[in-house]
Amino acid sequence: MTTNKKIKILDISIFGRIMSYASAYKNLFIFSGVFSILLAIVSALRPRLIGIGIDDYVRNKNEEGFLSFTLLIFAFLFVEVLLQLSFIYLANLLGQNVIKDIRTKLFKHVLSFNMAYFNNSSVGKMVTRVVSDVETIAQFFSQGLFMIVNDILKMFFIAAIMLYTNWKLALIAFIVLPILIYATKVFQKSIKTAFQEVRTQVANLNSFVQERVTGMKIVQLFNREEIEYQKFQIINNKHKAAHIKTVWHFSIFYPIAEVLSSIAIGLLVWYGGKELITHGNVTQGEIISFIMMTEMLFRPLRQIADKFTTLQMGMVAGDRIFDVMDTQSHIDTEGDYAPEKILGTIDFNNVFFSYIKDEPILKGISFHVKQGETVAIVGATGAGKSTIINLINRFYDIDSGTILVDNIPLKDYDLNFLRNEIAIVLQDVFLFSDSIENNISLQKEEITLEEIKEAAHQIGISDFINTLPNGFEYNVKERGIMLSSGQRQLIAFLRAYVSNPSILILDEATSSIDSHSEQMIQFAIDKITKDRTSIVIAHRLATIKNADKIIVLDQGNVVEQGTHNELLKITDGFYKNLHDKQFANQQIA
Repeated sequence: MTTNKKIKILDISIFGRIMSYASAYKNLFIFSGVFSILLAIVSALRPRLIGIGIDDYVRNKNEEGFLSFTLLIFAFLFVEVLLQLSFIYLANLLGQNVIKDIRTKLFKHVLSFNMAYFNNSSVGKMVTRVVSDVETIAQFFSQGLFMIVNDILKMFFIAAIMLYTNWKLALIAFIVLPILIYATKVFQKSIKTAFQEVRTQVANLNSFVQERVTGMKIVQLFNREEIEYQKFQIINNKHKAAHIKTVWHFSIFYPIAEVLSSIAIGLLVWYGGKELITHGNVTQGEIISFIMMTEMLFRPLRQIADKFTTLQMGMVAGDRIFDVMDTQSHIDTEGDYAPEKILGTIDFNNVFFSYIKDEPILKGISFHVKQGETVAIVGATGAGKSTIINLINRFYDIDSGTILVDNIPLKDYDLNFLRNEIAIVLQDVFLFSDSIENNISLQKEEITLEEIKEAAHQIGISDFINTLPNGFEYNVKERGIMLSSGQRQLIAFLRAYVSNPSILILDEATSSIDSHSEQMIQFAIDKITKDRTSIVIAHRLATIKNADKIIVLDQGNVVEQGTHNELLKITDGFYKNLHDKQFANQQIA
């Protein structure tokens, strides 16, 4: 996900794409620009007005006129403050609106990715893209683009006023400008590279912390605290080093800019004072106003370097975000077939599939599942059992062959409709940090609390839920940590049951249950699989004895099919050997 390509100081393509999101807020953009221009004009005029006041009122000791002039300056300052307030508010408002739209579009795009993308992507880096990088684009508008425009306009108006007032003094002030402009250009190039490294290290740090916090139980169980701490130290030091590079560039540039500004002011005082004393071609007010205007001329140039950095950071962030947006890792959703209900027949015909090219997982498998039939799939780890489940849900598209549901190719179905008709219970149940009710309904409006309670009663788990504080309103916390593995399984069964699926999939759903929950779970399984097409993946063969059909996989091939009793009759059969070994080890009759 991290892009290593170098971005120009001003990449027009990225700049244009970011700006395209502002087109929806044309009025905000226009008003921000107008206030930026007005603010630049008013700010540039203030020093000249003060110079005029000194020459016309202070030097001439015009007390009455000076009072009126003071009131005028206060009014002028008040207008300047109002313009600045309006400008900053509108620029930030535009930025927040834009990042809201970008974040929404980005998250919607990510939701449509197939599972292959997430298998190869870091969660921490994805969070950085959606949160941190998008927020940086807000600064692109509020502290970057409009501030640069405002500073450039301010410099232009100040330079014009200086030349109009006294072109000789203006040229004296401009002597060091070429040096400062060159220093600014060098600074921009250097800081660009530094900030690219900062964003990379931020993403790496987020990814590392997210993974270790999520897997803290494993870290502590295997006594890896010190090892992970040392790894964190290395990543953190790289992060610090990247930031120090930016600090180094700033620490060089700012003193140079300050020295050049001081030299310009010193030359102004020397030349202006000499002219005032010897020829009287310069007034005291002009010298003071030129000192003020020189400060205002050099300060925006210094700030432009800083703001340009913000602009560049926004473009680096934009490049990373657009890299995700341009990623085409989607399941084809052109299918639109959506009958009232799926009956539940499933056919795999010579299906080949690989997660990695030229490394097939399924090697031309074929089987048929009748409507309302319970089919178990067994096999060694890596045989392809869970892959079949992933393909039925269209988390991936197959390499070749066909998968049919009710004799209709899977790809012809509307994807949302298809997944609404399929419910799955996984071995590792994922629960959100929310109430039990919301974890069961997934906040679907058509599923009411009363329906959930009735379903819980039907599959025999309402008593367990009612023993929890607040019952169905009990917050299970992140990943359901407040519940045991067996209780999480029960919630998953209820979630599947209330969705009233046409096809039910149980993927190792009974492999990690405790003895207390096993009876309730078995009752729930019998209830929700009744008269419903069901596919059960299980290592524990005792749970699939009563399946209508058992499909045996080995290294991506279907090696046996039949009922439990039929498969046990095959001499040296794969299923028989697996059964005998497992039951011998478990001492189960």
